[in-house]
Amino acid sequence: MKSVLFILLLLVNFFSYSTQKHFPGIKNLSNDSVVHKNNENYILHIKKATAPIKIDGLISEPDWETAEKAKDFRLVLPVDTGFAKSPSEVVMTYDEKAFYLGITFFDTVPGKRIVESFRRDFIFGNNDNVLVFFDTFCDQINGFSFGASASGAKWDGTMSNGSGVNLNWDCKWDSKTTQYPDRWVTEMKIPFRSVRFKSGTDKWYVNFSRLDLKTNEKSAWAPVPRQFPTASLAYTGVLQWDQPLPKSKMMFSVIPYVFGSTSTNFEPGGKKVHKEEFGFDAKLGISTSMNLDLTYNPDFSQYEVDQQVTNLDRFELFFPEKRQFFLDNSDLFSNYGFANVTPFFSRRIGLDAPVLGGARLSGKLGNNWRLGVLDMQTEQTDDQLSRNFFVAALQRKIFARSNIGVILVNKEYSNEPEGSNFNRVAGIDYNLASNNNAWTGKLFYHRSFSPVNPGKQFAQGASLAYNTRRIHAALNQASVGENYDAEVGYVQRKGYNLFDPQFSFLWIPNKLVVSHGIVTEASYYFDPNYKQIDHVNLLMYKLEFKNRSILDGGIKDFYTYLQQDFDPTHISDAVLKKGTDYNYRAIFVEYFSDTRAVFNYAATAATGSFYNGNISLIDGHMTYRFQPYLNMTLNFSYNDILLSPEFKHAKFLLLGPKIDLTLSDKVFFSTFVQYNEQIKNMNVNMRFQWRYKPVSDFFIVYTGNYFINDWSPRNRALVLKLSYWFN
Repeated sequence: MKSVLFILLLLVNFFSYSTQKHFPGIKNLSNDSVVHKNNENYILHIKKATAPIKIDGLISEPDWETAEKAKDFRLVLPVDTGFAKSPSEVVMTYDEKAFYLGITFFDTVPGKRIVESFRRDFIFGNNDNVLVFFDTFCDQINGFSFGASASGAKWDGTMSNGSGVNLNWDCKWDSKTTQYPDRWVTEMKIPFRSVRFKSGTDKWYVNFSRLDLKTNEKSAWAPVPRQFPTASLAYTGVLQWDQPLPKSKMMFSVIPYVFGSTSTNFEPGGKKVHKEEFGFDAKLGISTSMNLDLTYNPDFSQYEVDQQVTNLDRFELFFPEKRQFFLDNSDLFSNYGFANVTPFFSRRIGLDAPVLGGARLSGKLGNNWRLGVLDMQTEQTDDQLSRNFFVAALQRKIFARSNIGVILVNKEYSNEPEGSNFNRVAGIDYNLASNNNAWTGKLFYHRSFSPVNPGKQFAQGASLAYNTRRIHAALNQASVGENYDAEVGYVQRKGYNLFDPQFSFLWIPNKLVVSHGIVTEASYYFDPNYKQIDHVNLLMYKLEFKNRSILDGGIKDFYTYLQQDFDPTHISDAVLKKGTDYNYRAIFVEYFSDTRAVFNYAATAATGSFYNGNISLIDGHMTYRFQPYLNMTLNFSYNDILLSPEFKHAKFLLLGPKIDLTLSDKVFFSTFVQYNEQIKNMNVNMRFQWRYKPVSDFFIVYTGNYFINDWSPRNRALVLKLSYWFN
């Protein structure tokens, strides 16, 4: 199986490379590389402004009148043929310091435009919005995204893997949105120093995407097939500058912050702690394509808490990184391996001990190389030694849109004997992406180095996927050694071989039902001797309706051979014994309502056997919005688990009411309460944010945990933080 996938990867790349050499539509769109472009005839010429541009949402300056227009947006959804019903126009210009966009979206359907709030980085599918995607190095892999909703809320993020957008990245830029009865208008000003690009180039790749919820249409200037997001850099058009971009001046910005906190632990042995600290983040532009980021004594208290889930799993749960410092160019470090077996996971740094400081050098070396180096130091605590975390990654673009990368991860403990104080992982990954994005895949091999448990310290995997409008087919394979130890990574389990085929087929009638079809997946796990230890088989049918609601349902079949004692409820004194096996199955149904409605909801219900007993569950959310000021959401989950008599009858209720109040695009207040019967805890998180200057904030954050039997407090903390961006 491994060799078959490897040969298929090579054949797909050879076909991609041959297409690049011998078929039309290939142009030298960058100074030193030949790149296949699917939309090479979609060219927007941008001229330098002759007068200042004021960001007022009016698009009234003379330079806007003479600028070339990107218009005639083509449909992407519900079908990818024809033009959008509502006209769209985008114009661009620039000066020495920034580039500007003027965006006009006309309405053909009367009524209120659909928006959630003024909060930055809105949910794409819940707002009338514009998104812009810039591929500043023309590599069709990495880029930047900016956008705005009809309320004026901003969107910004870094792009990786050809289409992924990381919205936790923020930079300094300006926009203004104005509402009219027949249209809405957005002006944007993006400083050159806020993005990375190659000096001297006269071409970027770009696309403009519009979501018009009143007509229920998603459209793009450069056409994109419906099976791909409009963020797909393989389907951008060309942004042609009227002259080569000059080398930008040295960029240096520093964000100092002061914060104070008071916390009280009410449990036995707990105490009250007061803390006053200061720190800073700094960014130095080594070049237009390479940044050095520094941090000292960082504080991450203002970031939203993780959404809790009921834990019925045998393995560690995954929660994504949200901290700003770790997110710029994060794909350079985090995209190695698969999601559940990756050698570097930045959340391992600083969650169990404060971070003293760190540095990151990351960016482009020419058109085809990318480099990332990260070094972080944590403080010593009563529970943890001081540790140093070092990561280095180097990536080379090959063929049309593929790349090969190597990574080294090193974790060292202070005050430990030499030779026993480290954990290291080295690896190599090959990532396949054909020039039309139909074929994607990965091949990797990683090796850990640890003085404990030598031998079988490897992780290896391969995947290949094929996507068209109707067909998705994929085959994934992975093997992880019993002693593979990536302490700074996320490795859900060890000592297994995985085979995971997937297939789905859609019909697209574009009537009352937009699309419908069958989805299948089979995941089979074997131990190192290829004895089966797990499988999950899925058979599902999915329907997507014209009003954006989705209904699906099906059956899951499970097999589990326990390699360790396990309590599925996590609350009983009894366990299922190591060496026992179980075959069980469940049926499920899911429904997602039309998110355009001010009240919308989603729910999943399932019932069936579960190990040596039965389970019934329902989970989902309900949301009501008073746009654009108030969003109220109730997340809910209820699990009823009845196993053999020695286990407790588990009835777990998890409620998560959340209120998000946005008084303007500068003042935000949120409250998130999570009542969790499985861990017998209620968590309250309240955050006030005032963005008094661009990317400069004042935060007040309260966090409390309470026992659910008598509502007495476990612990409480109050944090105040003030930051200012000097640029």
